[in-house]
Amino acid sequence: MAAEGLAGLLPAQTQLEYALLDADTPQEKENLVYQYLKKMDSRERDLTVPELSRDLQWLNTEGPISLHKDLCGKVVVLDFFTYCCINCLHLLPDLHELEHQYSDKDGLVIIGVHSAKFPNEKVLDSIKSAVLRYNIVHPVVNDADATLWHELEVSCWPTLVILGPRGNMLFSLVGEGHKEKLFLFTSITLKFYKERGQIKDNSIGIKLYKDSLPPSPLLFPGKVTVDKSGERLVIADTGHHRILVTLKNGQILHTIGGPNSGRKDGRFSEAAFNSPQGVAIKNNVIYVADTENHLIRKIDLELEIVTTVAGIGIQGVDKEGGAKGEEQPISSPWDVVFGNSVSGTQEDDVLWIAMAGIHQVWALMLEGGKLPKGSDLKKGVCLRFAGSGNEENRNNAYPHKAGFAQPSGLSLASEEPWNCLFVADSESSTVRMISLKDGAVKHLVGGERDPLNLFAFGDVDGAGINAKLQHPLGITWDKKRKLLYVADSYNHKIKVVDPKMKNCATLAGTGEASNVVGSSFTQSTFNEPGGLCIEENGRLMYVADTNNHQIKVLDLETKILSMLPILNPETCDVTDNLSVQKDQIANLPKLPKSAPNIQLPSLSAAPGQTIQFLLKLTLPPDSKLNEEAPNAWFITAEDNNTWLLQGQCLSGEIKDVSCQTVIPFQLPRVCLSAEAVLAIKACLYYCSKDSSACMMKGISFNQPLQIGSTNQGRLTQVELTHSFITN
Repeated sequence: MAAEGLAGLLPAQTQLEYALLDADTPQEKENLVYQYLKKMDSRERDLTVPELSRDLQWLNTEGPISLHKDLCGKVVVLDFFTYCCINCLHLLPDLHELEHQYSDKDGLVIIGVHSAKFPNEKVLDSIKSAVLRYNIVHPVVNDADATLWHELEVSCWPTLVILGPRGNMLFSLVGEGHKEKLFLFTSITLKFYKERGQIKDNSIGIKLYKDSLPPSPLLFPGKVTVDKSGERLVIADTGHHRILVTLKNGQILHTIGGPNSGRKDGRFSEAAFNSPQGVAIKNNVIYVADTENHLIRKIDLELEIVTTVAGIGIQGVDKEGGAKGEEQPISSPWDVVFGNSVSGTQEDDVLWIAMAGIHQVWALMLEGGKLPKGSDLKKGVCLRFAGSGNEENRNNAYPHKAGFAQPSGLSLASEEPWNCLFVADSESSTVRMISLKDGAVKHLVGGERDPLNLFAFGDVDGAGINAKLQHPLGITWDKKRKLLYVADSYNHKIKVVDPKMKNCATLAGTGEASNVVGSSFTQSTFNEPGGLCIEENGRLMYVADTNNHQIKVLDLETKILSMLPILNPETCDVTDNLSVQKDQIANLPKLPKSAPNIQLPSLSAAPGQTIQFLLKLTLPPDSKLNEEAPNAWFITAEDNNTWLLQGQCLSGEIKDVSCQTVIPFQLPRVCLSAEAVLAIKACLYYCSKDSSACMMKGISFNQPLQIGSTNQGRLTQVELTHSFITN
């Protein structure tokens, strides 16, 4: 047993570290590490890592792994991490590169030892999502009670421990930024033990969790924003490494980047991102926090071009800034929002950046101007605005003396008396505010008074520090109601904060991590929602429900929650050209004469209103859908009502009758009549289960519309149900 823990390595490794500082050449460094290993290997008693309990849960493996049996003859890197921690995330590219260079056949195995900070991170499903989100391809063990962490006396995330082929501890590396040492120590350890015949080349049972997942339109969407008109959404489809621009009915207008990660400017078809998060849109320009590329990108929707406006593509350590954006290294930007400089003459002349990687809030000057307590700045300059760079929950009248802990969400309240930036400070589990008059940083809700205590989390509604949050990632300001909405990510809830009273209460979510669209906000559930936004008119809120791979829509007036369908152009025929549409309509399938025609009650609607038709069809007993046939829904209108169809998604596939098919429809902004009728039709091909007979069946629903001027922007859902009977 390793009674001494990591402390037993300290004397010898400290000597080695000092000697390496004086070494001039790579050969000298390699010789020093080689001599160190000879000394450690000849110890009377190994510093042996304890065996892991067989009861622990594993990911990316065919079953539990024994450190002393399965990994005997391997050099092992134990990565003690927790998935909320930005420093742990910064280490992953180094580990990816290391495992690309050396495989288990070469004798190297990396094991992620997940040692949770937050209660939500102890749950296996939460860790599964993180393993997928961050593309972790080595085995990960859920050490929920941090047993090995305590036995080895680990004290910091991340910590790497390098083991020899007998489970003997050789090195430890604490914190991020030790790539050179990691590669040096690992390569020489492999060489040292290969020379002694102690390295085995057997494979260990890797079974990647990501290989079992079905495809989905979105993958871990991190953030979402809506333009000023309320008509277009911008979605950071983080897991697909792309940005989507959609209409409010979910119809995709632009796909930029993806599906693989990369770093490339240029046309939409060739541009590449790496796990983008925050997005901000004004007119036809979008700014993107390209998080794992450590860049801020600019998307021009008119020119269909992507450019880089800040960052150099390498993680920065500079905590001051001040260079031109494209020359200024930055670190893991997580959110972006437009704002105004103190002296600027143009609106939205500053892009505020939540710089999670160095625990600060930065500014990119989109025009020349001045920041609170700052001097005049030229256009294009990128620099720190608030935060010392120390990971703290420290409030201060001087912005540079304040401390943040992985700020991950920003929202602007430019009107008086607020005139501030609200900050979702994830690792301190607080919401903070930065005055845009003088830069003062103040507390709003969550956390506690000790600035060094980053463990004051929970799920408690209340005021000020009596309210408790758990790792909030997103935040948005409701101008209409003067309220703040918070994605309380690890509590799987949306909270509402009254900044005047400093009161925080649950708006939506039960606290359970699941995917239920309930009859009310508080009966519905989320799974680590990461971002949210609200329409200018205060009606609809959009939530990036990250681990459910969805955008949820909350109607704040009717209290109805729904899911935004993502409609690909290739699977949804959409055109603004009426003559083309008439051809499309002519080519739609004809329903059998026996198809029932169901008359629906008249629906009151307004120009621009979104209607979701929820189609649920039931097949006769002992029959099954013929999945090879063109099962489809389609929308039609009589000649005098064809204006309804302009710009609509006219048809789509029906792939599964066991669940609802969502059919989106948005009334045109300009309606040519106060009364109209829409027909929603479906055509199914199904067979008896013994395949003795196959048939085609159809159904038509007629939806009369009474079009008035009220309820504009409201989302209405209409259920369309029908059971087919056996002939």
